[in-house]
Amino acid sequence: MREKDAALRKPFEDPEPQPMRDAFVINEIQLLLAEKRTSLAFLRTGIAVIALPLSLVSFLIATSEHYRVLRVWPLLTPLLLACLALMAFGVYLIHSAVVKIRHADRIIQRLKENNALIAQFIQ
Repeated sequence: MREKDAALRKPFEDPEPQPMRDAFVINEIQLLLAEKRTSLAFLRTGIAVIALPLSLVSFLIATSEHYRVLRVWPLLTPLLLACLALMAFGVYLIHSAVVKIRHADRIIQRLKENNALIAQFIQ
């Protein structure tokens, strides 16, 4: 009878010991933090991509007294379109990076709530 009870309880027991689960959770958090670091690099790149057209347009405005806009309009049009495209690309990079950072933060928060050992190390 006791063998049957032990056999019935065995499938319900946790197959992994506690230190093994803690190590798995720590590795998972390290992976999420690496993804978050990559997203922060994308955020930095997006900010730099937006800064380039802004500085170029401000240079054009600062030097506008040396040329007539109506005479150089065929040259300014493609330049301004390229600046708009760079701005759109920068906004896309920033938006996708922020979404990924928030997603990683939510998963880390969930792991922290489910594991008391991890909660004491992560703020």
